[in-house]
Amino acid sequence: MISTDILIIGAGPTGLFTVFEAGLLKLRCHLIDALPQPGGQCSEIYPKKPIYDIPGFPEILAGELVDNLMEQCKQFQPGFTLGERAETIEKQEDGSFIVTTNKGTKHQAPVVAIAGGLGSFEPRKPLIDNIASFEDKGVEYMIKEPEMYRNKRVVIAGGGDSALDWSIFLADIAKEVTLIHRRNEFRGALDSVEKVQELKNQGKIKLITPAEVVGIVGDFEVKGVEVKESDQIHIDKEYMIETDHFIPLFGLAPKLGPIANWGLDIEKNAIKVDNTLDYQTNIPGIFAIGDVNTYPGKLKLILCGFHEATLMCQAAYQIINPGKRYVLKYTTVSGVHGFDGTSKSAPKAIVKAIE
Repeated sequence: MISTDILIIGAGPTGLFTVFEAGLLKLRCHLIDALPQPGGQCSEIYPKKPIYDIPGFPEILAGELVDNLMEQCKQFQPGFTLGERAETIEKQEDGSFIVTTNKGTKHQAPVVAIAGGLGSFEPRKPLIDNIASFEDKGVEYMIKEPEMYRNKRVVIAGGGDSALDWSIFLADIAKEVTLIHRRNEFRGALDSVEKVQELKNQGKIKLITPAEVVGIVGDFEVKGVEVKESDQIHIDKEYMIETDHFIPLFGLAPKLGPIANWGLDIEKNAIKVDNTLDYQTNIPGIFAIGDVNTYPGKLKLILCGFHEATLMCQAAYQIINPGKRYVLKYTTVSGVHGFDGTSKSAPKAIVKAIE
Protein backbone atom coordinates (compact mmCIF):
# COMPACT_ATOMS: atom_id res chain seq x y z
CA MET A 1 0.00 0.00 0.00
CA ILE A 2 1.35 3.40 -1.02
CA SER A 3 0.38 6.13 1.47
CA THR A 4 0.65 9.88 0.91
CA ASP A 5 -0.99 13.18 1.84
CA ILE A 6 -2.40 14.08 -1.57
CA LEU A 7 -2.95 11.44 -4.24
CA ILE A 8 -2.90 13.10 -7.66
CA ILE A 9 -4.60 11.37 -10.58
CA GLY A 10 -2.74 12.63 -13.63
CA ALA A 11 0.91 13.67 -14.03
CA GLY A 12 0.43 16.44 -16.57
CA PRO A 13 1.49 20.07 -15.98
CA THR A 14 -1.31 20.76 -13.47
CA GLY A 15 -0.56 17.60 -11.50
CA LEU A 16 3.16 18.35 -11.41
CA PHE A 17 2.62 21.93 -10.26
CA THR A 18 0.34 20.62 -7.50
CA VAL A 19 3.36 18.78 -6.07
CA PHE A 20 5.21 22.08 -5.73
CA GLU A 21 2.30 23.96 -4.13
CA ALA A 22 1.64 21.07 -1.76
CA GLY A 23 5.32 20.90 -0.89
CA LEU A 24 5.28 24.52 0.24
CA LEU A 25 2.68 23.38 2.78
CA LYS A 26 4.80 20.37 3.81
CA LEU A 27 2.35 17.97 2.18
CA ARG A 28 3.64 14.95 0.28
CA CYS A 29 2.22 13.84 -3.06
CA HIS A 30 2.04 10.68 -5.13
CA LEU A 31 0.92 10.73 -8.77
CA ILE A 32 -0.81 8.07 -10.87
CA ASP A 33 -0.79 8.26 -14.66
CA ALA A 34 -1.72 5.80 -17.39
CA LEU A 35 1.13 7.08 -19.56
CA PRO A 36 4.64 5.66 -19.10
CA GLN A 37 6.17 9.05 -18.30
CA PRO A 38 5.11 12.32 -16.61
CA GLY A 39 3.89 15.25 -18.67
CA GLY A 40 0.54 14.17 -20.10
CA GLN A 41 -0.22 15.47 -23.58
CA CYS A 42 2.80 17.79 -23.43
CA SER A 43 5.16 14.79 -23.33
CA GLU A 44 3.21 12.20 -25.29
CA ILE A 45 1.57 14.12 -28.12
CA TYR A 46 3.36 17.41 -28.77
CA PRO A 47 6.65 17.73 -26.85
CA LYS A 48 8.01 20.13 -29.46
CA LYS A 49 4.92 22.30 -29.68
CA PRO A 50 5.56 25.91 -28.59
CA ILE A 51 3.33 27.29 -25.80
CA TYR A 52 2.90 31.05 -25.53
CA ASP A 53 0.70 31.66 -22.48
CA ILE A 54 2.94 30.56 -19.60
CA PRO A 55 3.81 33.62 -17.43
CA GLY A 56 7.45 34.62 -17.71
CA PHE A 57 8.02 32.60 -20.89
CA PRO A 58 7.25 34.40 -24.17
CA GLU A 59 7.60 30.95 -25.75
CA ILE A 60 8.40 27.53 -24.31
CA LEU A 61 8.24 24.06 -25.84
CA ALA A 62 5.75 21.72 -24.20
CA GLY A 63 8.45 19.16 -23.42
CA GLU A 64 10.66 21.85 -21.93
CA LEU A 65 7.80 23.03 -19.72
CA VAL A 66 7.43 19.49 -18.35
CA ASP A 67 11.18 19.30 -17.71
CA ASN A 68 11.03 22.58 -15.79
CA LEU A 69 8.04 21.46 -13.72
CA MET A 70 9.82 18.20 -12.85
CA GLU A 71 12.89 20.17 -11.79
CA GLN A 72 10.73 22.55 -9.73
CA CYS A 73 8.94 19.80 -7.80
CA LYS A 74 11.75 17.24 -7.36
CA GLN A 75 12.86 18.81 -4.05
CA PHE A 76 9.52 17.63 -2.61
CA GLN A 77 10.25 14.03 -3.65
CA PRO A 78 6.94 13.02 -5.27
CA GLY A 79 6.19 9.37 -5.86
CA PHE A 80 4.97 8.08 -9.23
CA THR A 81 2.90 5.12 -10.37
CA LEU A 82 3.24 5.32 -14.16
CA GLY A 83 1.81 3.14 -16.90
CA GLU A 84 -1.20 2.31 -14.70
CA ARG A 85 -4.74 3.69 -14.80
CA ALA A 86 -6.66 4.67 -11.66
CA GLU A 87 -9.52 2.19 -11.68
CA THR A 88 -11.53 2.22 -8.44
CA ILE A 89 -11.87 4.37 -5.32
CA GLU A 90 -13.13 3.36 -1.87
CA LYS A 91 -13.75 5.64 1.09
CA GLN A 92 -12.50 4.30 4.41
CA GLU A 93 -13.99 4.71 7.89
CA ASP A 94 -11.29 7.23 8.80
CA GLY A 95 -12.31 9.40 5.85
CA SER A 96 -9.33 8.53 3.68
CA PHE A 97 -9.55 7.01 0.20
CA ILE A 98 -8.00 3.91 -1.34
CA VAL A 99 -7.45 4.13 -5.09
CA THR A 100 -6.58 0.92 -6.94
CA THR A 101 -5.09 0.86 -10.44
CA ASN A 102 -5.86 -1.53 -13.28
CA LYS A 103 -2.74 -3.47 -12.26
CA GLY A 104 -3.83 -3.81 -8.65
CA THR A 105 -1.54 -1.19 -7.08
CA LYS A 106 -3.26 0.35 -4.04
CA HIS A 107 -2.79 3.93 -2.84
CA GLN A 108 -4.20 5.55 0.31
CA ALA A 109 -4.59 9.28 1.03
CA PRO A 110 -6.94 11.64 2.89
CA VAL A 111 -7.17 13.87 -0.20
CA VAL A 112 -7.51 12.92 -3.88
CA ALA A 113 -6.87 15.49 -6.60
CA ILE A 114 -8.03 14.52 -10.08
CA ALA A 115 -5.77 16.37 -12.49
CA GLY A 116 -6.30 14.10 -15.45
CA GLY A 117 -6.38 16.75 -18.15
CA LEU A 118 -8.99 15.63 -20.63
CA GLY A 119 -9.09 12.23 -18.95
CA SER A 120 -7.15 9.01 -19.39
CA PHE A 121 -5.67 8.49 -22.83
CA GLU A 122 -6.44 5.55 -25.06
CA PRO A 123 -4.42 5.00 -28.25
CA ARG A 124 -6.13 5.74 -31.54
CA LYS A 125 -6.04 2.41 -33.34
CA PRO A 126 -5.97 1.90 -37.11
CA LEU A 127 -9.01 0.25 -38.68
CA ILE A 128 -7.41 -3.15 -39.25
CA ASP A 129 -9.72 -6.13 -38.68
CA ASN A 130 -7.28 -8.46 -36.92
CA ILE A 131 -5.12 -5.92 -35.07
CA ALA A 132 -6.48 -6.83 -31.61
CA SER A 133 -5.16 -10.39 -32.06
CA PHE A 134 -1.61 -9.08 -32.32
CA GLU A 135 -1.59 -6.56 -29.47
CA ASP A 136 1.47 -7.27 -27.28
CA LYS A 137 2.51 -9.84 -29.88
CA GLY A 138 4.30 -7.41 -32.15
CA VAL A 139 1.75 -4.58 -32.18
CA GLU A 140 2.43 -1.75 -29.73
CA TYR A 141 0.68 1.62 -29.51
CA MET A 142 3.31 3.24 -27.28
CA ILE A 143 7.03 2.73 -26.98
CA LYS A 144 7.81 2.12 -23.32
CA GLU A 145 11.11 0.24 -23.58
CA PRO A 146 13.15 1.10 -26.70
CA GLU A 147 15.64 -1.70 -26.04
CA MET A 148 13.04 -4.31 -26.95
CA TYR A 149 13.44 -3.19 -30.55
CA ARG A 150 17.21 -3.64 -30.70
CA ASN A 151 18.21 -5.49 -33.88
CA LYS A 152 14.53 -5.93 -34.80
CA ARG A 153 12.63 -4.89 -37.93
CA VAL A 154 10.17 -2.14 -37.07
CA VAL A 155 7.35 -0.52 -39.05
CA ILE A 156 6.02 2.77 -37.67
CA ALA A 157 2.84 4.40 -38.99
CA GLY A 158 1.93 8.03 -38.39
CA GLY A 159 2.75 11.58 -39.37
CA GLY A 160 3.09 13.50 -36.10
CA ASP A 161 5.92 14.23 -33.69
CA SER A 162 5.77 10.83 -31.99
CA ALA A 163 6.10 8.90 -35.25
CA LEU A 164 8.94 11.12 -36.46
CA ASP A 165 10.82 11.24 -33.16
CA TRP A 166 10.65 7.50 -32.55
CA SER A 167 11.70 6.73 -36.12
CA ILE A 168 14.76 8.92 -35.58
CA PHE A 169 15.51 7.37 -32.18
CA LEU A 170 15.12 3.75 -33.30
CA ALA A 171 17.25 4.27 -36.40
CA ASP A 172 20.33 3.59 -34.24
CA ILE A 173 18.75 0.71 -32.33
CA ALA A 174 16.57 -1.35 -34.67
CA LYS A 175 17.86 -3.50 -37.49
CA GLU A 176 15.45 -1.83 -39.90
CA VAL A 177 13.01 1.09 -39.50
CA THR A 178 10.21 1.80 -41.96
CA LEU A 179 8.04 4.90 -41.55
CA ILE A 180 4.68 4.87 -43.34
CA HIS A 181 2.38 7.89 -43.62
CA ARG A 182 -0.79 8.34 -45.64
CA ARG A 183 0.33 11.77 -46.89
CA ASN A 184 3.58 13.18 -48.24
CA GLU A 185 3.37 16.03 -45.73
CA PHE A 186 4.02 15.50 -42.01
CA ARG A 187 2.43 17.30 -39.05
CA GLY A 188 5.54 17.19 -36.88
CA ALA A 189 8.29 19.70 -36.25
CA LEU A 190 10.21 20.79 -39.35
CA ASP A 191 13.59 19.82 -37.90
CA SER A 192 12.29 16.28 -37.26
CA VAL A 193 10.97 16.02 -40.82
CA GLU A 194 14.37 17.13 -42.13
CA LYS A 195 16.15 14.63 -39.88
CA VAL A 196 13.97 11.77 -41.14
CA GLN A 197 14.70 12.78 -44.74
CA GLU A 198 18.42 12.88 -43.94
CA LEU A 199 18.28 9.39 -42.40
CA LYS A 200 16.36 8.17 -45.43
CA ASN A 201 19.09 9.50 -47.71
CA GLN A 202 21.65 7.70 -45.54
CA GLY A 203 19.70 4.45 -45.87
CA LYS A 204 18.91 4.26 -42.15
CA ILE A 205 15.15 4.75 -42.53
CA LYS A 206 12.77 3.53 -45.22
CA LEU A 207 10.11 6.16 -45.89
CA ILE A 208 6.89 5.19 -47.70
CA THR A 209 4.38 7.92 -48.56
CA PRO A 210 1.56 8.27 -49.37
CA ALA A 211 0.63 4.86 -48.04
CA GLU A 212 -1.08 3.08 -45.16
CA VAL A 213 -0.96 -0.26 -43.40
CA VAL A 214 -4.15 -2.17 -44.19
CA GLY A 215 -3.43 -5.60 -42.73
CA ILE A 216 -1.19 -7.65 -40.46
CA VAL A 217 0.42 -10.95 -41.42
CA GLY A 218 1.25 -13.68 -38.93
CA ASP A 219 -0.08 -16.58 -36.91
CA PHE A 220 0.69 -16.04 -33.21
CA GLU A 221 2.87 -12.95 -33.66
CA VAL A 222 3.53 -10.27 -36.24
CA LYS A 223 5.49 -11.46 -39.25
CA GLY A 224 4.66 -8.64 -41.63
CA VAL A 225 2.25 -5.87 -42.62
CA GLU A 226 0.21 -5.34 -45.75
CA VAL A 227 0.76 -1.91 -47.27
CA LYS A 228 -1.39 0.00 -49.74
CA GLU A 229 0.62 2.65 -51.57
CA SER A 230 -0.64 5.29 -54.03
CA ASP A 231 1.63 6.76 -56.67
CA GLN A 232 1.42 10.14 -58.37
CA ILE A 233 -1.40 9.10 -60.71
CA HIS A 234 -3.45 7.59 -57.87
CA ILE A 235 -2.93 3.97 -58.85
CA ASP A 236 -2.93 1.82 -55.72
CA LYS A 237 -0.53 -1.05 -55.28
CA GLU A 238 -0.49 -3.47 -52.39
CA TYR A 239 2.41 -5.49 -51.06
CA MET A 240 3.74 -7.06 -47.87
CA ILE A 241 6.67 -5.89 -45.75
CA GLU A 242 8.27 -8.37 -43.39
CA THR A 243 8.64 -6.98 -39.88
CA ASP A 244 8.87 -7.97 -36.22
CA HIS A 245 6.93 -5.00 -34.83
CA PHE A 246 4.16 -2.72 -36.08
CA ILE A 247 3.82 0.52 -34.10
CA PRO A 248 0.89 2.75 -35.14
CA LEU A 249 1.43 6.17 -33.54
CA PHE A 250 -1.79 8.02 -34.32
CA GLY A 251 -2.02 9.91 -31.07
CA LEU A 252 -4.13 9.35 -28.00
CA ALA A 253 -7.88 9.82 -27.58
CA PRO A 254 -8.92 11.40 -24.26
CA LYS A 255 -11.56 9.60 -22.21
CA LEU A 256 -12.73 10.18 -18.66
CA GLY A 257 -12.42 6.43 -18.20
CA PRO A 258 -13.17 4.63 -14.90
CA ILE A 259 -13.30 7.96 -13.03
CA ALA A 260 -16.74 8.43 -14.59
CA ASN A 261 -17.96 5.61 -12.33
CA TRP A 262 -16.74 7.13 -9.04
CA GLY A 263 -20.05 8.82 -8.17
CA LEU A 264 -18.89 12.29 -9.20
CA ASP A 265 -21.14 14.88 -10.85
CA ILE A 266 -20.29 14.73 -14.54
CA GLU A 267 -21.25 17.24 -17.21
CA LYS A 268 -20.21 16.72 -20.84
CA ASN A 269 -17.30 14.42 -19.94
CA ALA A 270 -15.98 16.86 -17.31
CA ILE A 271 -16.22 16.84 -13.50
CA LYS A 272 -18.34 19.57 -11.90
CA VAL A 273 -16.61 21.43 -9.07
CA ASP A 274 -17.29 24.33 -6.71
CA ASN A 275 -15.12 27.14 -8.04
CA THR A 276 -16.24 29.64 -5.42
CA LEU A 277 -13.68 28.27 -2.98
CA ASP A 278 -11.46 25.26 -3.61
CA TYR A 279 -12.53 23.19 -6.70
CA GLN A 280 -13.89 20.37 -4.56
CA THR A 281 -16.27 17.88 -6.18
CA ASN A 282 -19.58 16.68 -4.78
CA ILE A 283 -17.59 14.14 -2.72
CA PRO A 284 -15.74 15.85 0.17
CA GLY A 285 -12.01 15.21 -0.02
CA ILE A 286 -11.99 14.68 -3.79
CA PHE A 287 -10.96 17.67 -5.92
CA ALA A 288 -10.76 18.14 -9.69
CA ILE A 289 -8.34 20.64 -11.19
CA GLY A 290 -7.21 21.52 -14.69
CA ASP A 291 -8.93 20.59 -17.94
CA VAL A 292 -10.79 17.67 -16.34
CA ASN A 293 -13.14 19.96 -14.38
CA THR A 294 -15.97 22.30 -15.32
CA TYR A 295 -17.69 25.29 -13.74
CA PRO A 296 -19.27 28.55 -14.97
CA GLY A 297 -16.67 30.52 -16.90
CA LYS A 298 -14.18 27.63 -17.11
CA LEU A 299 -11.17 28.16 -19.41
CA LYS A 300 -9.12 25.14 -20.43
CA LEU A 301 -5.68 26.71 -20.04
CA ILE A 302 -2.57 25.40 -18.28
CA LEU A 303 -2.43 28.74 -16.48
CA CYS A 304 -5.90 28.16 -15.02
CA GLY A 305 -4.89 24.67 -13.87
CA PHE A 306 -1.97 26.16 -11.94
CA HIS A 307 -4.32 28.61 -10.20
CA GLU A 308 -6.81 25.87 -9.32
CA ALA A 309 -4.02 23.65 -7.96
CA THR A 310 -2.85 26.44 -5.65
CA LEU A 311 -6.27 26.97 -4.07
CA MET A 312 -6.92 23.24 -3.88
CA CYS A 313 -3.74 22.70 -1.85
CA GLN A 314 -4.84 25.29 0.69
CA ALA A 315 -8.11 23.38 1.19
CA ALA A 316 -6.25 20.08 1.34
CA TYR A 317 -4.06 21.44 4.15
CA GLN A 318 -7.16 22.12 6.25
CA ILE A 319 -8.50 18.61 5.64
CA ILE A 320 -5.20 17.01 6.60
CA ASN A 321 -4.52 19.41 9.50
CA PRO A 322 -7.97 20.28 10.90
CA GLY A 323 -7.92 23.33 13.13
CA LYS A 324 -4.30 24.16 12.37
CA ARG A 325 -3.79 27.68 11.10
CA TYR A 326 -1.56 28.33 8.12
CA VAL A 327 -0.53 31.88 7.27
CA LEU A 328 0.34 32.21 3.61
CA LYS A 329 3.71 33.85 3.01
CA TYR A 330 5.32 34.79 -0.28
CA THR A 331 8.13 32.41 -1.22
CA THR A 332 10.34 35.46 -1.70
CA VAL A 333 9.95 36.01 2.05
CA SER A 334 9.59 32.54 3.53
CA GLY A 335 11.85 30.73 1.07
CA VAL A 336 11.38 27.21 -0.33
CA HIS A 337 12.54 24.26 1.77
CA GLY A 338 12.47 20.86 0.08
CA PHE A 339 11.99 17.46 1.67
CA ASP A 340 15.43 16.46 0.39
CA GLY A 341 17.20 19.01 2.60
CA THR A 342 17.63 21.59 -0.14
CA SER A 343 16.74 25.17 0.63
CA LYS A 344 16.14 28.26 -1.42
CA SER A 345 15.69 30.74 1.40
CA ALA A 346 15.25 34.46 1.73
CA PRO A 347 17.68 36.42 3.94
CA LYS A 348 17.32 35.33 7.57
CA ALA A 349 16.38 38.85 8.63
CA ILE A 350 13.08 38.66 6.78
CA VAL A 351 12.22 35.01 7.30
CA LYS A 352 9.39 34.45 9.75
CA ALA A 353 8.24 31.07 10.96
CA ILE A 354 4.89 29.90 9.70
CA GLU A 355 2.62 28.64 12.40
